[in-house]
Amino acid sequence: MNIRIVKDKAVKNIFLLLTVSSVLLVVLIFIGLYYKSVPILHSTSLSHLLFSSEWKPSKAQFGFAAFIAGTLWVTLIAIVIALPLSLLCAIYLSQYAPRRLTRFLNPLIDLLSGIPPVVYGVWGVLVVVPFIQEHVAPHFVEYSSGYSVLAGGVVLAIMIFPLIINILGEVFANVPKELSEASLSIGATQWQTIKYVLLKKSRPGIVAAVVLAISRAFGETIAVLMVCGNIPESPHSVFDSCYPLPALIANNYGEMMSVPLYDSALMFAALILFVIIFLFNAGSRIILNRLERRMN
Repeated sequence: MNIRIVKDKAVKNIFLLLTVSSVLLVVLIFIGLYYKSVPILHSTSLSHLLFSSEWKPSKAQFGFAAFIAGTLWVTLIAIVIALPLSLLCAIYLSQYAPRRLTRFLNPLIDLLSGIPPVVYGVWGVLVVVPFIQEHVAPHFVEYSSGYSVLAGGVVLAIMIFPLIINILGEVFANVPKELSEASLSIGATQWQTIKYVLLKKSRPGIVAAVVLAISRAFGETIAVLMVCGNIPESPHSVFDSCYPLPALIANNYGEMMSVPLYDSALMFAALILFVIIFLFNAGSRIILNRLERRMN
């Protein structure tokens, strides 16, 4: 047999093995988290765990509704803030900005992604929290400590700016220039070309950027737990404190393990976070496939 054919088959099998291994890793993570969560699932009904907000570990009462709500609130606010600004920034850098300015700004944007999360957390405590407490919250509520859903969302939004901008920049760069040139040649303005050609052609890439950003936002821990207040109650406004699932795990794992079922409860919190991210990515994949079919 030709040696090249043998090598080609060997490389193919190696790649297949690596692909299967990556999928198995996700399955093993799920199995491990589920196995560790079995004790609390046997002692408490799933509906109570998911829909109750009673969190009293000393009395074996574990309700995760407040933590789930806090996670969703902070992530939603972060995306609402980050997506429009990142989209406009990526459009400007790719369509309007001079090359010199682009070369200057791109490294600065990359630098934002390299800053440790704890630095963002400290900045949030020193700047964002006092600003919300003194200048924003008084216009809407009687009192807010500043450690709130809004503070967590703002800090998280700044953390995911670079990710969205870089992905959108790559997406816009892959749109054929001929399409934009054809649009301009028939009399369309620059903004009309961006609106009806660039953004329309880039729609699947924009959705993918949002998916990756949300997945990143779901798992952020240190910076968010420093500014969100960490009170296990469901927030009713953006000025209320919250306690996201990642903060719950980071704050308590390794402590109070003598409390019965406490370690299993924390592993169940990790399992909830894993399932939320998995379902979100699966749903987003379905949406992406439908968008690609429409465009093709």
